Amino acid sequence: MAAGKEIRGKIKSVENTKKITKAMEMVAASKMRKAQERMRAARPYADKIRNITANLSRATPEYRHPFVVKNSGTGVVGMIVVTTDKGLCGGMNTNVLRAVTTKLRELDGAGVKIQAVAIGNKGLGFLNRIGAKVVSQATQLGDTPHLDKLIGPVKVLLDQYAEGKLDAVYFCYTRFINTMKQEPQVEQLLPLSDERLAQSADEQKSHGWDYIYEPDAPSVIDNLMVRYAEALVYQGVAENMASEQSARMVAMKAATDNAGNLIAELKLVYNKTRQAGITKELSEIVGGAAAVG
Repeated sequence: MAAGKEIRGKIKSVENTKKITKAMEMVAASKMRKAQERMRAARPYADKIRNITANLSRATPEYRHPFVVKNSGTGVVGMIVVTTDKGLCGGMNTNVLRAVTTKLRELDGAGVKIQAVAIGNKGLGFLNRIGAKVVSQATQLGDTPHLDKLIGPVKVLLDQYAEGKLDAVYFCYTRFINTMKQEPQVEQLLPLSDERLAQSADEQKSHGWDYIYEPDAPSVIDNLMVRYAEALVYQGVAENMASEQSARMVAMKAATDNAGNLIAELKLVYNKTRQAGITKELSEIVGGAAAVG
């Protein structure tokens, strides 16, 4: 019964793996709810600051912030790549890095160089492997995004764009659609497009205030534009974390289900092997008895 003993060992091993994947599924489900709440809580702030920024930029047409002015001629663009610190979340990181690769090929074909900011271990490892120039990074963010940890690395590219050293800044992350669906996004962060700052008629009516600037309009708009860009990055990281927990929960549930199916198949093979062994022993006993008789 050496084969039977080996199969029993495999069954025990798969059962232990199933316990781990089930526990990880439950943990991811708990974290997913908190991450989704955090992501949705950040949306009103991002929407409000977008409306104020759009209204201010129209209220003072004589001053245009560098973030809304298109640079050209530098031949260099910035790219913020948001991934997870940990694995075991299905194809989420693979999908967003595939989108990043497509964009990099497009830029490389146009003769444009890249300066990258990596948020998350997986993206940092990918950028290092392909030999991209990583100017700053933020890893080990935990389960909660903190703006103070994101501002420093991202500000490197924001400042370079404001100084006219970059043609554009792209933002790559995974957008949360629902628990079963997450989509990789490669968006232009800077220059801020008219679409990003577009307002509906109702928004223009509700935010159409007259402003008194202290100390002056350029100072207020400068600070507000930076806060708006930071809010976009924070929102993207929050969406990415919600996507991570959802993808991990789905991946661990699939692993648990597959482990259950494998255990059932192994038990069937074990029972067949055991039955064959019993039948063989009975045949030997009957044959022996007949020979003696």
